[in-house]
Amino acid sequence: MSTFDLTIQEFAKIEGKARLTVKVKDSVVEDVRFAITEYKRFYTQALRGKDIMALPQLCCRICGTCSNAHILCAVQAVENALGMITSEQTLLLRKLINYGLMIRDHALHCYVFALPDILGIDNILELDESIPDQRQLLEDTFQVKAVGNMLSAHIGGKSVHAPYPVIGGFSKLPDQNRFPDMIASLESIRPAVMRLIQRLAESPFSLHRVSNYVAKIDDEYSFLDGDILTSEGRTYSLMEYVNAIRHVEIPYSHASGYIFDDGVCMTGALARINLAKDKLHPRTKQDVKDALRMFPSTNIFHNNLAQAIEILHSIDRSIDILRHLVIVPERPQTVMRKAGTGVGIIEAPRGILMYRLVLSEKGSIDHIQIVVPTGQNQVHIEQSIRRYLEQNIHQGKDRLHREIESIVRAYDPCMSCASHFLTIKWVGV
Repeated sequence: MSTFDLTIQEFAKIEGKARLTVKVKDSVVEDVRFAITEYKRFYTQALRGKDIMALPQLCCRICGTCSNAHILCAVQAVENALGMITSEQTLLLRKLINYGLMIRDHALHCYVFALPDILGIDNILELDESIPDQRQLLEDTFQVKAVGNMLSAHIGGKSVHAPYPVIGGFSKLPDQNRFPDMIASLESIRPAVMRLIQRLAESPFSLHRVSNYVAKIDDEYSFLDGDILTSEGRTYSLMEYVNAIRHVEIPYSHASGYIFDDGVCMTGALARINLAKDKLHPRTKQDVKDALRMFPSTNIFHNNLAQAIEILHSIDRSIDILRHLVIVPERPQTVMRKAGTGVGIIEAPRGILMYRLVLSEKGSIDHIQIVVPTGQNQVHIEQSIRRYLEQNIHQGKDRLHREIESIVRAYDPCMSCASHFLTIKWVGV
């Protein structure tokens, strides 16, 4: 019989800080507490009273890793509140920015955070450049990330905290003369991404959980458009999703947790591939058809493989757009401030990102709610850790420690995004 406490004060190779405490008595897992320990930064309170035109650049400071997703979601929420209809050119440029984010952000996670677990090393700095295979892996890492950064920077002005996307359009349009070089750069990293997909498809790690997978899906797997689909076969409009997501207090965590339709769900790349692998770019589907046979999957670790497949899809979609897009002069639409409520929902790298705004007649923010993917996955992560412990309770504590870290990393959590909420308890008012 096993009786022990296990504490992980800080997880390695994730964005931000988290902690885990476990209590086991007589081989029974009595308590598992997964806590996000980034300090609260009070964004939702600090944004009240701010003008809507400042919102995208303020919100993107929530996180440097996925800042451009926050920009695009905030812009979408404001435009929906004001009833604005954006041009086709604007929509395509926004897709390119988000594809660049997916390439760069997924590459960071897959190469730098997840692959060391599979290779049995602590970090990629342990790779030996004198060994051809390991040198190739290092080169792939930096080349794929660089091209993702390049795409977002050329279209949005910077790879993070992009200044060009604004409410109603773009403050500056990209130089079309650079498109052929961008296409060549995207083509150049396809072989590297194929190698990454192969490595992740061969990963021996597994932890199976039957879950309700939730994602925003459209016919071209754009990450920005569509309805909310679930693996339970239901479809939600954006407002129906807002009403279905419910906040739950996690007293030992600095981040808010959420449940969906009174149950635990998982959002992210695994959910997207499980629900919509048939909507991937045709070239992507052809080139990774063997890996796609693994989906739908209940293996949490296949979230890593799903992210790698999405890198290839983002490359192929971007190439198509750049080949056919003809940039025409276009100013951002004039913003007519008025009272209203708006919702923005997009697929960020880690899953569904939701903004809900209430605007005053002067165009300032009366109320804002921000629900991030890691907040939605937080309960799911904790339950996965418990499930793993119940199945492997007699393993040594060192092994349990290592494998629990790899489980958390499989979700690619973003703690900074999750820890900006504020709950106020008014007393005597």
